[in-house]
Amino acid sequence: MTNYNESDEMEDFDPEIEEASDNSEEGELYEHFKLTVDKGQGLLRIDKFLMARIENASRNKIQNAAKAGNILVNEKAVKPNYKVKPLDQISIVMPHPPREIEIIAQDIPLEIPYEDDDIIVINKRAGMVVHPGYGNYTGTLVNALAWHFRDQPDVKPYLVHRIDKDTSGIILVAKTELAQTRMAREFFNHTIDRKYRALVWGDIAQEEGTIIGHIGRSAKDRRQMMVYVDGSIGKQAITHYKVLQRFGYVTLVECVLETGRTHQIRAHMRFLGHPLFNDERYGGDQLLRGTTFTKYKQYIKNCFAIMPRQALHAKSLGFKHPITGEYLFFDSELAPDMQQVIEKWERYISNREIDPDEFYTLQDSI
Repeated sequence: MTNYNESDEMEDFDPEIEEASDNSEEGELYEHFKLTVDKGQGLLRIDKFLMARIENASRNKIQNAAKAGNILVNEKAVKPNYKVKPLDQISIVMPHPPREIEIIAQDIPLEIPYEDDDIIVINKRAGMVVHPGYGNYTGTLVNALAWHFRDQPDVKPYLVHRIDKDTSGIILVAKTELAQTRMAREFFNHTIDRKYRALVWGDIAQEEGTIIGHIGRSAKDRRQMMVYVDGSIGKQAITHYKVLQRFGYVTLVECVLETGRTHQIRAHMRFLGHPLFNDERYGGDQLLRGTTFTKYKQYIKNCFAIMPRQALHAKSLGFKHPITGEYLFFDSELAPDMQQVIEKWERYISNREIDPDEFYTLQDSI
């Protein structure tokens, strides 16, 4: 058995606790609890106090949170033996309570840029689901890691964030519960440096900009996330973008996440009017910009065939090591299918500049 975190289900907790979970790029991995100690509360160790107030929170998990500096009383970190006092303001961040599921270790190749006793960094290929869930109990990153850790019986994969199945790139996984708990605080506080590459439809007007808008689930389709600018639904989401290359009908952009909500880049870019190239869920798998020429339509179909997924890559990840405190930074090359499509657009633009009346060469479609 091993630990993983369900993406769409939340536990029911004491209604007196203000609970707000932080979405990672692919689901809710962390819980943030805020509570005020009653006026009549006697002196009591905070670990015992929280065990009685938070469902499924073991003493070990709470002590790990304290050791990681994730329990604040009146905005100051405290140890597990701190005695709560009346009207204390308590804040705690913990990984979401795991669901137990039998993990089948599978010999699936992984590209591992870095690993030590506490963390492992993977350059995930597109098409790989991160964690087991309904319809995906095998073939996931967690299954592959279970095999990778087969000779380390005390090591389990503890997820600290996720990226979509069809998004490629850098993902960080903890190997201990303490490392996971400390990384939970970093992701919750948005102190992680994350950069993505996205190919989007259209010619973005500004060279750079910021998209701000709450993101929540669509009422019509729960698989889709919507932007609610009035903040009535969802949680605040902030994406900074910068244009890297213009291809007339599509644009290559760099996206920097200030928050990490589910499908944040995909939902924000569609809201901006520039859905990701070949993003089926958000309408990017249609011919949204360009000419009506048959050859151009075939060219787009060929691009979709090369890269049958949304054009999104988790390019880099920077963070403080959860145990040593050292700043680590990992960068990755674009996935081959996305790189190939970008190169096709570069050739397309070059050919168009040479022969503006043709816009396209037959050789490029092959």
